[in-house]
Amino acid sequence: MITVTDSLLPTPLGGTLINRVRPLHDASELRGLPTLELTDRAYADLELIATGAYSPLTGFLGEADYLAVIHTLRLDNGTPWSVPITLPIPREDARTYRGRVVLTRSGAPVGLLDVTEQYDARKALEAREVYRTEDAAHPGVAALYAAGDVNLAGDVTLFDVPRGAFPHHHRTPAEVRATIEARGWRSSVAFQTRNPIHRAHEYLQKVALELVDGLLLHPLVGTTKGDDVPADVRVRAYEVLLEKYYPHTRTLLSVYPAAMRYAGPREAILHALSRRNYGVTHFIVGRDHAGVGSYYGTYDAQEIFSAYTREELGVQILKFEHTFYCRTCGQLVSPRTCPHDAAHHLVLSGTKVREKLRAGEHLPAEFTRPEVAEVLRDAYLAAGD
Repeated sequence: MITVTDSLLPTPLGGTLINRVRPLHDASELRGLPTLELTDRAYADLELIATGAYSPLTGFLGEADYLAVIHTLRLDNGTPWSVPITLPIPREDARTYRGRVVLTRSGAPVGLLDVTEQYDARKALEAREVYRTEDAAHPGVAALYAAGDVNLAGDVTLFDVPRGAFPHHHRTPAEVRATIEARGWRSSVAFQTRNPIHRAHEYLQKVALELVDGLLLHPLVGTTKGDDVPADVRVRAYEVLLEKYYPHTRTLLSVYPAAMRYAGPREAILHALSRRNYGVTHFIVGRDHAGVGSYYGTYDAQEIFSAYTREELGVQILKFEHTFYCRTCGQLVSPRTCPHDAAHHLVLSGTKVREKLRAGEHLPAEFTRPEVAEVLRDAYLAAGD
């Protein structure tokens, strides 16, 4: 094992990797305190704040930071930040939550919130500015509208890191950083995905691997919309793909516990900044990153990074165009390298892929590796039983 004494990893956003994980040694400390049951997203946000993935945040945003993020893509002190990380509650419950609050999941205590502020959520404003639409058909906007009207703010404590369904792949930012340093990677690139990897994704990752020492395959495994492929199926697909087609010493599969917000360009920034906190030097942004439907332009998620300087971001953004298989070229290409029109291209929509899987059909090898296709087909057939 290689030991790196002088870290070459980027400094966490804000200069320090936040750590607000504190074991609960005496449950009697919680006696008499109000309890707040967390949603899936809020629990994911709690973990990401407490483990430093959302450094420099130490808790859920107060009103000044909330409004600054919405209007300026920065915290109130000027630090880059793009998506409000808030804890909304129903207005009628606001009086209950003063001072210290016990955060629970399925009734069990998982952390604490020291409430310092309560303020009204500006839902219409947040929808317009963050999601670029007030359409309730947008899953992120729908979640925003369904949440409470009052945001609680304050520092958090997490009692224990929830390793969840993927304990062997669930690493905190500090643990990912330690692994990168132990492997001696002087540079590394992260790839965010909420979908199974097909050949176009593989192409982008391997092009990036020609430029850097290591790849952090960092799939999002938090809450997604109902028609997305389930996280356990996706992780199994990643495992079989990495086992056979990637250099083991230059790749690391580690899950990213965030929930999807489908905020497109704004979420691309959040994904990049949090991967900086995990210790990578580069981050891949492809077409319609974190998008849904037709709410965002194909490359809006790339263009938005011009709001910051390279030094502010602290991570280099690798921008790739749409990649696909060209039957005439006989290989994976992009509009930059292929002279042929769409009639020559093999492009399968998510809907078409799901239709083929439900019908028990095989996906073309030009679209995805046979081993990945088999994992997906088996899962869809089992779900149909």
